[in-house]
Formats: sequence, C-alpha cells, structure tokens
Amino acid sequence: MRAFLAIDLPEPVVSALMQVILALPVGRPVSEDNLHLTLAFLDDRSEDELEQLHYELLDLQIPQLELGFDGLGSFGSGAPKILFARITDNAALMDLHRQIRRAAHRAGIVLARERYKPHVTLARFGRGVHWRDADQLAVFVADHVSLTLPTFPVNTFSLFESQLHQEGALHHQLAEYEFAGQA
Repeated sequence: MRAFLAIDLPEPVVSALMQVILALPVGRPVSEDNLHLTLAFLDDRSEDELEQLHYELLDLQIPQLELGFDGLGSFGSGAPKILFARITDNAALMDLHRQIRRAAHRAGIVLARERYKPHVTLARFGRGVHWRDADQLAVFVADHVSLTLPTFPVNTFSLFESQLHQEGALHHQLAEYEFAGQA
C-alpha cells in the first residue's frame, strides 16, 4: 500500500492556505483535504512493513513543535512543477524527520535519500508551467513572497495510506502518534 507520514494542519492554517490556492492564476490546486506537511514518503509498503514501522514510531519521544510559514516556493528545474508554502526553518522538525528515518531503518524500510525540504504543496503544474503562464505565476509568487501565517502547535503526526484516483489522491489515516508530554 502507498503510504506516508505527515502532520495534519489546523483548520485556521488550512483556511488561510486555501485563500492562497483559490487566488492562484494557474495550476492544478491541491484539494483542501490533501493539505498536510509530509514528514516521510514511504512509497509502496506491505502491511507487515507498516506494522513494524508503527511499533517503532510508538517508541519515539518527541517534544511538541511550533511551526510557521515564511513564503512560497517551487520545485522543478526550469519550469516549476509544484508550488508550495515553505515552512520556517525549525530544528525540532528536522530532528523529528531524522528520528522517523531511523525508525524506518529499524523497521527494515529504506527511504529515498533526498534532502528534506519541509513544505505544504499548494498546486501542481504537470510537466511544468507553460511559458504563457510563467509571468502570471511569477507575479503571484512575488506578491506572496512574504506569506506569513501565525505559528501553530503540533502535538501529533500520522501514518496515511494514499490511494491514487483519476480525480487525485485520497488519503486515509491509519495511525496517529502523540508527542511526548501529551495527554
């Protein structure tokens, strides 16, 4: 099953990001239900692998995090393929990511060795922004370059299954993990 670990966003943050998404002049917007902060993409995994990972994640001792956003960015060399809201630099979040990687390793799951860049995907552009739309997108990003939202506490993260459909991905929560010190 296709799976990932992520932080769900609180409703006020989702609402603020949806305002940005609805103002986008181009691109295929991410649905409100799919806004999240990915911690690790697990790819296709067996139920046994995910169960082993689940037990490893239960042992993590993670303090509550405080997260925020500091602008928009894009992925894709040349023409952007993804527009995202950038997460403010956060050492505790990077430590959580490292702990998750170690837990996955102990569970026998090898994760891709790409550099972790915390973000929330807002829109996709298929093969990239068409040259006719590039100027509109550049103006939009420049207008939102200093996008800031209030910081928010994070007390949990979740294991999700992701089912791909023609209309887009559907995510189902499989498990939730509370941070240390949470009731």
